[in-house]
Parts: sequence; C-alpha cells; structure tokens
Amino acid sequence: MAKVQNISEIHPTLGFTEFDVLEKYRKSFHESELGRLHSVFPFERMAKAAGLSRQHPGRRKIFSPSAKIALMVLKAYTGFSDRQLVEHLNGNIHYQMFCGIMIDPTSPITNFKIVSAIRNEIASRLDIDTLQEVLASHWKPYLDNLHVCMTDATCYESHLRFPTDMKLLWESIEWLYRHICGHCRELGIRRPRNKYADVSESYLSYCKKRKRKVSRTRMLKRRMIRLLEKLLIQRDEIHREYGASLRYTKDYRKRLSIIRKVLVQEKEMFEGRKFSDRIVSIDRHYIRPIVRGKETKSVEFGAKVNNIQIDGISFIEHLSFNAFNEGIRLKDCIRMQQKLMSVRVRCVAADSIYANKANRKFCTKYGISTSFVRKGRAARDEPLRKVLRCELSRERATRLEGSFGTQKQHYSLSRIKARNRKTEILWIFFGIHTANAVLMIDKIRNRTVKAA
Repeated sequence: MAKVQNISEIHPTLGFTEFDVLEKYRKSFHESELGRLHSVFPFERMAKAAGLSRQHPGRRKIFSPSAKIALMVLKAYTGFSDRQLVEHLNGNIHYQMFCGIMIDPTSPITNFKIVSAIRNEIASRLDIDTLQEVLASHWKPYLDNLHVCMTDATCYESHLRFPTDMKLLWESIEWLYRHICGHCRELGIRRPRNKYADVSESYLSYCKKRKRKVSRTRMLKRRMIRLLEKLLIQRDEIHREYGASLRYTKDYRKRLSIIRKVLVQEKEMFEGRKFSDRIVSIDRHYIRPIVRGKETKSVEFGAKVNNIQIDGISFIEHLSFNAFNEGIRLKDCIRMQQKLMSVRVRCVAADSIYANKANRKFCTKYGISTSFVRKGRAARDEPLRKVLRCELSRERATRLEGSFGTQKQHYSLSRIKARNRKTEILWIFFGIHTANAVLMIDKIRNRTVKAA
C-alpha cells in the first residue's frame, strides 16, 4: 500500500525547516485557479449526500470520501486518462492538496485502476437530484436573476465506432465463434462445421471495396444472419450436452443474450419491418440512436440530456439514453428551478420545440413571460413584449447553447469513454458541474469585491 496521509493529520507534526516550503505551496495553491475551484465545491456535504462513509472494514483507504469526489472533479477538469491522472497526482503537490492527501515520493501510487474503482463506487451511489440540491444551495447566494429559466436539450455522445448492420453482425459472429472454439477445446470435442471461414473471407473482401453495391450488401447480410443463427444453434447444442462441465461468467451470459436480441432485430430489418429499442453496440447495449436532425450529424449515439440554466449555471433536469421529446418537459423544468432556488419563475427562454399549446397555457396561467413567437392578435404592450422575447432568445442562444460547446470541448464530454451506463452518467454529471464551478469562481470573486 502506498504511504499516503491526509494533510490534516501531518500538518501539526512536521518539525523541520521544509515546513515553510509546504506553507508556500499551500499559499500558492489557494491563489491558483485549482485552489479557487476547490473552494467552490462543498466536498464534505457532497460525499455525505452520496452515501460515502469513512467507516469501512479492512485496511485504511488512500482517499477519504471527500477526496473521492475531488478526484472525479479533478479528472473532469484536467481531461486526463486514469493513468495520466495518477501520474500527475504523484508528482504535482497542488493536485494532492486538491484531493486533501500527501503522497510519499518514495512510495507513489502505482495502481492507476484505483480511479476506475472510485468512479464505479460513486456511480453506484449517485443520486443526481440530491447532489444538485447540495450544489444549488451552496451556489445560490452568488447567483442573480433566479426568476429566469432557460432550458434546452443536447446529446453527450459516447465513444464508439459508427454502427452499421454489417459491423454489428460480424462482431456477434466473431465473438460467438471464438467462444464455441474455446468450449470445444476445453471439452476435447470436435468443432462443429459451419461457414465461418467463407463468410470471413467475403466480409474482408467487402470491407476493402470503396463502393459497395446494394445487391452485394444484401447478399452478404443474408449469409451473416444465417451463420449467426447457426452458431447460436451449435452453441445451444454444446450447452445441452456438456453444460454441466462448462463455466459461464456473468458477462458471458449477458453478451449472449444481447447477441440473441441483435439476431432478432437484424432479421426484422432484413425483412423490412420496423421495431423500437435498436441495439447499436454489443459492449454498450443501453445506447440508442438519437435522431437530432442536424446538418452535419443527423443521428447521435449517447445520452440525451435536458438541462436548465440559472444565471449561466446548468443543472440536469432529465437524462436518458432513449430518445425523448424535450418539448413536453417545460413544466418539469420550471418546477425544478423553483424547488432548487425557492424563487418563483417569471421568465422562460426555450427553443421553438417547447412552444406547444399545453406549455403556452401553463405559462399564461401562471403569468410567465416566454421567448415563444406570439400566436393570435397583438396586445397593447406588444412592443415591450417583443423586446423581452428578443432578449430572452439571445441569452438562451448565446449562454445556454454556448455552455454545451464548452462542456464538450474542455470537460471531456465530446465523446465519453465510460464502459457502462452508471459511470457514463457520472462522467456527464461531473463534466457539467465542473464547468459550472469554473464559472462560479468569477461570480464569487465579483460578489466578494462588491461586498468589500
């Protein structure tokens, strides 16, 4: 185990002249952006809200509950991989101060997988609503215009190859054939006969072609569907006869069930029928295609998130890996902001997709001004309303949509490299709120200057 200590434990026991150097490091940390970022987060309250406890059986942990939250923020802020993050943590004293630990240079942390273990631990306990309430209560005194609600949805893409039917079928065939060969080798029996070698050669030839005829694509797809169906039958026959001698892991059973669903879906599509919940990745079977209708990218693959923004600070209102219509969630956005800020919403800025009849009635009933284009006859104060609508639309287009680009470009949310559903949600949560915290640094500084 690495010799790591909490700074609070060693602070009063250092009795050598280098203590002055440590104090200088501490002072420079508080004056740096990293130190100001640390002061923005209520790490202790967040760790408590997440259910992370100091009481645990076994040997002493390297990271305290609040240090685990700080490590996730540090990863989102730096954009490092797990290995790079551990390497910089060993050599950068400011990073260690950010996490509240002190690492002995002669005994650095060598297991970079500790970051993944912490990420999985927090992801299994993550409650977005509870943690956002903690952050909102901590940041509320420094926010202005609490009565203005801005909302929009975006897709945070996952890091995966662009899915096609051929790729999905071939991955399924390759995985299944490899495991059938492994079962036969383990049992000492002959491998069942199939057309794997022929289909493999045809698929390789197909991949090398720049232009692929529709007729050839359809012919190869039919062969791959038949081969996958036969491999599943052969695997089931081996299981029926020798199942007691084989050991199946949980991941093996899970992937096998996904491949069965892929086969059913591909047969349906080949016959020209439509279905819902299309699988686009065997590794991340929870991801669905999100049709966005953009010029450069008509379909995206990842989590669709409906965000609200209060004075430039974004909060997650709804997150789903399935496509949903954000236009029906305006009432939920308003209620969420009123719950977080304890202030009645008076103005709403949203895209045209939110301007449906139900939302218009709701806003009219509660006296909420919107950025929606007016329907019907103009009122007496129409020039004033038009000015308000233009201002709300401009703020939403610049601040809210601009925040999406900032999060994706600078806080590791452009293509998320998480390996399962829970950690991907955690990745999105810390990316969004780390971007918020950087904005909060200036807000807190400006408020302090005004108060002085």
